[in-house]
Amino acid sequence: MSQRDIAQLIDQTNLRPEATADQIVQLCGEARELGFATVVVNASHVELAVAQLQNGPTKVATVAGFPLGATLTSVKQVEANDSLHLGAREIDMVLNVGALKSGDRKLVLDDIRTVAETVHTHGGLLKVILETVLLTDDEKKMACELSVQAGADFVKTSTGFLGGGATVADVSLMRRVVGPNVGVKASGGIRTAADAMAMIEAGADRLGTSSGVKIVQELRERASRVAQG
Repeated sequence: MSQRDIAQLIDQTNLRPEATADQIVQLCGEARELGFATVVVNASHVELAVAQLQNGPTKVATVAGFPLGATLTSVKQVEANDSLHLGAREIDMVLNVGALKSGDRKLVLDDIRTVAETVHTHGGLLKVILETVLLTDDEKKMACELSVQAGADFVKTSTGFLGGGATVADVSLMRRVVGPNVGVKASGGIRTAADAMAMIEAGADRLGTSSGVKIVQELRERASRVAQG
């Protein structure tokens, strides 16, 4: 894959609580220049990011139920709805991890489905964050199955806030479970071009990272060395 192809799979992310307006403007500038798929920002920065990226191909994404997933479904729904009204086009929601581990399939399914319906009403995409570091393989499979059943567009590995992150094994498992028609987003710990390529080869079709610029620069340098022979 070319550096441009990989750039188009990157969700360039700044969800730090201390992120400033200037840092979000910089994030958007980098995304616009390099052609990233989205910028992922906290909801309070959505309006700013939308203004920075208007009329361009890079979309704005934000989060719901972040980072724990333990808020009420109604809260996640309001978060998603308000952000979509402000111009966000993609929502990354955290599923209710405790409910999943309790075996409460109905709560998990209803939680995701409610947010999915809200997002799709606005023409957006929903990614469901599983927080794989907290789950057994059987729980990961269940989370993927419920996400697909509830109408999610993507399943995503991690928030990056609770330790761990994306692994090749988890991405491969998620891809096998969801099949070819639902996206897989690898997120957490993707810092190099080698990391990015490993996740893509495992089945990821979106990469969540705060290191998108570094990854693209590494790919450019690699392509330049190859071209020079």
